[in-house]
Amino acid sequence: MTTEHDLAAEAYVYYFPLVFNLGEVGRAVTDGFGALAAAPFNTFAHGDRLATDNEKFVSVNNDTIYSIAQLDLSNGPLLLTVPPTGDRYVVLQFVDAWTNNFAYVGTRATGNEGGDFLIVPPGAGSEADDGGPRRIEAPTTIVSIVGRFACDGTDDIPAVRAMQEQLTLTPVLRSLVPPRGVVEPAAVDADLAFWEKARAFSLAYPPAERDVEYAARFAELGLTDAESPFVEASADLRERLVAGAAGGEALIAAASRAGAPGESWSSLPHAFDYNIDFFGVGTIDSPEWTITEPERRFTTRAFAAKVGLWGNHGYEATYAQTFLDADGDALDGTKAYTIRFDTPPPVDAFWSITMYDLPDYYLVANPIGRYSVGDRTPGIVRAADGSITLTLSHDEPTDADARANWLPAPAAPFRPMIRLYSPRESVLDGTYRLPAIEKA
Repeated sequence: MTTEHDLAAEAYVYYFPLVFNLGEVGRAVTDGFGALAAAPFNTFAHGDRLATDNEKFVSVNNDTIYSIAQLDLSNGPLLLTVPPTGDRYVVLQFVDAWTNNFAYVGTRATGNEGGDFLIVPPGAGSEADDGGPRRIEAPTTIVSIVGRFACDGTDDIPAVRAMQEQLTLTPVLRSLVPPRGVVEPAAVDADLAFWEKARAFSLAYPPAERDVEYAARFAELGLTDAESPFVEASADLRERLVAGAAGGEALIAAASRAGAPGESWSSLPHAFDYNIDFFGVGTIDSPEWTITEPERRFTTRAFAAKVGLWGNHGYEATYAQTFLDADGDALDGTKAYTIRFDTPPPVDAFWSITMYDLPDYYLVANPIGRYSVGDRTPGIVRAADGSITLTLSHDEPTDADARANWLPAPAAPFRPMIRLYSPRESVLDGTYRLPAIEKA
């Protein structure tokens, strides 16, 4: 790959989260996904069931019921009202157009008492008036609120739904103009569609000020132009960008599968630490939760979007994924595997392991409708010493205990993910090690 193509590959990695994220924002507003119906901007879409294989969304969880809103702050601030949630684990995560997690409301961040929060556009400031609602300044005018309510199964859904219905967004300013939504890129052919979106979106939703100089390097590719150079792109530019997209995808794929040497699990407590500029309510602004080196930061941001879009910071929920068994062989559902937890993972909320297919990271259809197993799974069997052994396979186990603890897999390569909600310090500092997946 030439230096010119390397630059285009770097640009692809840099812009990928913005383009991918706003594509999902648009899909949420126009089509919805799975249990979440389409909802207009500044309105919550509430799930009414736990996620299934109908949800075609990357690494969606099966532990919580979602309430998700796409915000457009172009007409001014919005007042968010959150109800009391008792002892239920809840998190409302705020994500900007570039996938920065810039605020949290909920159990860990603000408690379960509920309250009002004023979400304001970029530049409006986050200082609250005395006695007024807490202010959350958005880095971009397009924002996603990703709400998750812990749900203990079908019987618990009515209680969750009652809380969801009390979650509201109210415009502060009256306007006859509807929210303008995600900016429309120019019409170009398929080979250059990504690049035109990158150009148009980055102008409409500028990055953090510190990133402007980095992005200026991509001016020679037309990505900072006010008018689209891709409508009538030269053969030379087209060749550079097509090669760059392929190179960028390869870089993201390599980063997505990287793990610590000798570790089958790739723990991701710092996969969302690329936000180093916007620290609102519920975030932690400290060196251990920030990645400052630009190349590493942007690569991390891209693979986090690819494998876990809208994932939380590690201090809210830690994720770990693997593609390999204890012998270093690729996981494949045509074989059977076990994973034994001698003691439960150290969390203050709960934990689960979820099955995903490849290469899309979608939930896997299966005959018993089970997509995850964890400490809240009904009927899970513990050994006399308190340990839990799970079976991961496509074929249903014949042993009764193994069947009770079965996580169905596709008859193909797969990638499981463990989620640790409200992880304890031993998870965050790396002293706790997840057990490897063994061939049965």
